[in-house]
Amino acid sequence: MPSPAPPAWTLVSLRPAGGHDGMRRAAARHGGRLLALSPWALRPVRDDAALATLDQALACEAVLFTSPAAVQLAARLRPLRPRPGQAWLAVGSGGAAALRRAGVARVQAPQRMDSEGVLALPALAAPASVGLVTAPGGRGVIAPTLEARGARVVRADVYRREPLPPAARALAALRALRQPACIALSSGEALELVLDTWPADATAALSGCSVAAASERLAGLARERGFRRVGSAGSPRPGALAALAQQLVAG
Repeated sequence: MPSPAPPAWTLVSLRPAGGHDGMRRAAARHGGRLLALSPWALRPVRDDAALATLDQALACEAVLFTSPAAVQLAARLRPLRPRPGQAWLAVGSGGAAALRRAGVARVQAPQRMDSEGVLALPALAAPASVGLVTAPGGRGVIAPTLEARGARVVRADVYRREPLPPAARALAALRALRQPACIALSSGEALELVLDTWPADATAALSGCSVAAASERLAGLARERGFRRVGSAGSPRPGALAALAQQLVAG
């Protein structure tokens, strides 16, 4: 019986440590293999000040979660139970699904799964207060835009991103990368951390990769960092990124 053909291309994932499974399955469905490069790990924030701020955020007129991780880690700290009249929102479908699993039946999420998309939702047109459940860094446009609309924004950082040194196996695989490859880009900070702090001879291998970005904003960042073959999937979902990646490496 002949052996199965090896994967024809590589999908490079920059998800946090332990967060690559969905991307690995999506790559396999599209005939690729996964190279997992984790620039950081997510660590929950559990101090009294963080808990008090989370309580205030969950009491706001609108409560916005910026990622599935924000939902999962907030749910470890406090029950997620909407009050009458509140709007609970997520930036993308992954966050919305995480909220439903946590027991929130009515969740609003945009079709355009990025900051601009969620800011266009009617619930955020002119809210009196918004609880922003998130982590330090990222989503920098949301809070200033809401404040400009007159909202009081209560930012609750429920986790932090802890940079990780590159694993020896990951560096070796990156240096040996030869077949067509594409980066699945859902975090600009992750890409910049790798490019700016990992060994130059390893990151040089990334320069020839295509980039499947989750949004036009991230696609623009990739082009600014010198990537030439870039596309926007319009979604951070692994399936959407892997499908676009397959098209980019084939073209």
